[in-house]
Amino acid sequence: MNNINKASRIVTILGAALFFLVACSEGGSTQPSSERPRPSAPVTVATVVQRDVPIEINSIGNVEAYATVPLKSRVSGPIIAVKFQEGQEVKEGDLMFTIDPLPYQVALKQAQAQLARDSALARKAQADLRRNAALVDKDMVSRQEYDQLKATADSLEATVKADQALVENARLQLEYCAIKAPISGRTGTLEAPRGTLVKASDDNKSLVTITQIQPVFVSFTVPEQFFGPINQTLAAGQLAVAVRPSGGSAGSTAVTGKVTFLDNTVDVSTGTIRLKATFANEDRRLWPGQFVTVALRLGVQSGAMVIPNQAIQVGQAGPYVFVVGVDSKVELRPVTVSRTVGDRSIIAQGLRPGEKVVTDGQLNLVPGTQATIRDQDQSVKGSALK
Repeated sequence: MNNINKASRIVTILGAALFFLVACSEGGSTQPSSERPRPSAPVTVATVVQRDVPIEINSIGNVEAYATVPLKSRVSGPIIAVKFQEGQEVKEGDLMFTIDPLPYQVALKQAQAQLARDSALARKAQADLRRNAALVDKDMVSRQEYDQLKATADSLEATVKADQALVENARLQLEYCAIKAPISGRTGTLEAPRGTLVKASDDNKSLVTITQIQPVFVSFTVPEQFFGPINQTLAAGQLAVAVRPSGGSAGSTAVTGKVTFLDNTVDVSTGTIRLKATFANEDRRLWPGQFVTVALRLGVQSGAMVIPNQAIQVGQAGPYVFVVGVDSKVELRPVTVSRTVGDRSIIAQGLRPGEKVVTDGQLNLVPGTQATIRDQDQSVKGSALK
């Protein structure tokens, strides 16, 4: 029994000591913890601005050559000369290859000789016909003999015309021994070096491919719901397009062109419609096969509310921002985002021009927090939206 009483006294003493320590730690304060002032939170803010913003459709496009022509030989024979270097710029009409012309020169001479022989025979037949024409009326030459002479003359005249065609064909075959560039452009890999034996119109063998890169096309697709505005803008005038090569810096100057093709059908598998824009490409920044980011401008939205993308937070009820009031207290404000342009968001509802929104430090904020502005976000002032 004595041991139980001793244990009870020890528990009582420890409880009293614990109460004393808690009371000392509270310092005698009687203010509830929920009513104590919250610590100030450092934040970075940006000012809501109102400005004209382009209405753009963004997409990914692919650069296509204006024309691509694989050179093929129209005659058979060995290549005796190559007149260009791989990757060289060539102009339309430049000599590219020379096929051995000797067999075709011989064929031309043979055709010319045959023409000369048949022409002489035709002239003789015509002379015989003229001499015997008067004798027919005098019954010195029978009508049958005269008809035979006329048939011979007509036959030789037709033979001469056939020989002339053979001469033209032989001359054409000789000209085909000199293979010239059909377009201006840049040559690719040389597929048939000097000494290669080529065959006429070999569908499986090209000598070299010439690619025209001034101008170039950019092919891209847009969702079908934009067909109406695009079609209306094209009907009213030119539709401008700006592209940037993939991997280029965001601040690099865009290359501008105009839409020159709108497909006549919608791709039912993707729900998109294909367009092509033409670019002069004078500085050669666009290269066939290259991927580019495309901005198709349909117009300008006047007086849009613009804030940086990093100010937008997403909660269960949708997007919202923290607004710093005149008393430096933070307010949570639901917003409606119309669209984004680059690193900027266009706000349809929820903000007014001149208000300050938090762009950094949101994790430390709850409604009513006292904010300390540590920096004014300069990215809004220097926005490139035009």
